[in-house]
Amino acid sequence: MKVAYLGPKGTFSEEAAYRYFSSQKPEWQMCETIFDVLEAVQKSNVDKGIVPIENTIEGTINVTIDGLLSQGLHIEGELILPIAMHLLGNEGTRASEIEEIWSIPPALAQCQECIHELNAEVKHFNSTASAAQAVSESGRSDVAAIASQWAAEVFDLIPLKSNIQDNLVNHTRFIVLTKEQQEVEQATKSMLVISPGEERPGVLSVILNVFSSLAINLTWIESRPTKKKLGTYRFFVEAELGAEEVNMQKAITILETLGHDVKVLGSYYTTKLTENRPSGKF
Repeated sequence: MKVAYLGPKGTFSEEAAYRYFSSQKPEWQMCETIFDVLEAVQKSNVDKGIVPIENTIEGTINVTIDGLLSQGLHIEGELILPIAMHLLGNEGTRASEIEEIWSIPPALAQCQECIHELNAEVKHFNSTASAAQAVSESGRSDVAAIASQWAAEVFDLIPLKSNIQDNLVNHTRFIVLTKEQQEVEQATKSMLVISPGEERPGVLSVILNVFSSLAINLTWIESRPTKKKLGTYRFFVEAELGAEEVNMQKAITILETLGHDVKVLGSYYTTKLTENRPSGKF
């Protein structure tokens, strides 16, 4: 089996991929962008792909859900990874002597208290992993990176301060993608995309009431433009019920009877990881 994921080496995406598929020992394909991962799956260059779809702080990753639909892919699994930021430095580095902190802008923004405490300058990088790699390659003891424990392991860095993010509750949700619909036993969730038959007042309310009337809990709702006409949208919904369950089938039938187009993107279950610590170098 061959699996594509978002690089570079040392990213949270790499950690999610390795931890989710570790027991299956797949062949890996590292990609430069999320779209590259989706395209690799669509073109059958790989068997599966894993990409981020939502973060507690940053919200939905639109390129993922747009590409999921445009590439005609399906979801077979979901992974929730805790995101913990650490201040990483080379051996012998002391936090009190740090003059510059390197990382991606969102990570720097999420760790303002630590940066202020150290009174350090900041330098922007394209990813937390590239910042960690740069610190490692520099050999300097006056710089540090904000990155994951996984990156520390990959680039031989040590944690100078742990869990330095201002908001300690932070997770990223990843989805596992395939080209063909896979049958998942005991699926507990499903994702649909609903395109209204016509634009009219209250159309979203009508759609949501269908699920409510059948006691189906929706855990995620996202509207995206159809890209056909200004002001027209389709709705991505995730439900705590497998797509083959009786009530979900009833909901789909009712929505289609009302003139809406309904596409099942996948039926799956969730894997929740604990504190993100690597089990060895890769």
